[in-house]
Amino acid sequence: MLRTARLPRRRKAHGRPRRSVLLTALTSLVVIYTLVPLAWLFINACKTQPRLLSSFGLWFSGDFALWDNITETFTYNDHIFVRWLLNTLLYVVVGAGGATFLAVLGGYGLAKFNFTGKRAVFALIIGAVAVPGAALAVPTFLMFSKMGLTDTPWAVIIPSLISPFGLYLMWVFASEAIPDELLEAARVDGSGELRTFFRISLPLLAPGIVTVLLFTMVATWNNYFLPLIMIKNPDWYPLTLGINSWNAQARTVGGEPVFNLVITGSLLTIVPLIVAFLLLQRYWQSGLSAGSVKE
Repeated sequence: MLRTARLPRRRKAHGRPRRSVLLTALTSLVVIYTLVPLAWLFINACKTQPRLLSSFGLWFSGDFALWDNITETFTYNDHIFVRWLLNTLLYVVVGAGGATFLAVLGGYGLAKFNFTGKRAVFALIIGAVAVPGAALAVPTFLMFSKMGLTDTPWAVIIPSLISPFGLYLMWVFASEAIPDELLEAARVDGSGELRTFFRISLPLLAPGIVTVLLFTMVATWNNYFLPLIMIKNPDWYPLTLGINSWNAQARTVGGEPVFNLVITGSLLTIVPLIVAFLLLQRYWQSGLSAGSVKE
């Protein structure tokens, strides 16, 4: 009996190194797949326009021109890149911030309050999550064109305020993160609904709020198709649409070669997203019990 009991342990011990090696290899492939395009982007952003087309893509050319490319990117065509950057920040702050705020309010209300038709609302949200955004772009354009809102910032901001996935995520997170007993105790102590939400529930929802904020921020920052059909004036372009216009200009016969600006602008575009992830990731692990401590 002792020998038969030891055999599974030996097999399990021999199997662990193999699984560890396989997991390490798969993780390494994912890391390489992620970092190689970023490395290519950074390396080529350090090259001049002539060296960009004549040198190897994954190695430096000898002339470190990163700062010159950044300066040219910001000053090219009467500082149009700065305008696109400010437009993108406007769409993200108002659109993604508003979508997160509405998702938090809606998810909290759906999770902690009972009302008639709640199951129908749940089915509607699930159906909205399953519908791709591209399928709604043309109907949204037709509706906004009748209201005279096309070619304005509102044509990008208003659709960005609706995030079915964010609402569903906050609904599920609020259901698990906020105990009903805690809310009942706050109501017994005489706390109103608004005070209970802001003083008790909101700190408990911090990890979910940050998750929804990052999802909506990335979606709005990288939004391309909606501005493409809504915006015609280059002064209201986001970064995605503006850099694509530079790329089209560089590929046009007789057009000015600005591939170095396209690559440098693409590098500058992802920097704010990386900074946002680095600054907000700590909130995923904090705030889980901050609201349950009574002052």
